[in-house]
Amino acid sequence: DYYKILEVEYDATDEKIRLNYRKLALNWHPDKHKGDSSVTAKFQEINEAYNVLIDPDKRFEYDITGIYEIDKNSAIVMQEYLARFKGMILTCNGLGIPRTSIW
Repeated sequence: DYYKILEVEYDATDEKIRLNYRKLALNWHPDKHKGDSSVTAKFQEINEAYNVLIDPDKRFEYDITGIYEIDKNSAIVMQEYLARFKGMILTCNGLGIPRTSIW
């Protein structure tokens, strides 16, 4: 999950994403950990997450179709899933259904 990789909330601002990216990139930069291939992989993962989340179009696409599996036995994972999509939950009024309808 790119949001977890960058240690930000699902509704994080671009500024928060940038700040966390810079902090993590400095911490995991391969030049600081010479010869450690796991650090290089982590650094590449951080860069990939940043490149998706900082671009509005890529972020929207990721939010809609992103890789996010729901573990049916975990209430915590379900809460995280719902938190991620809280801005996309539709209401009757958001669907254009008048309040006087049978709903």
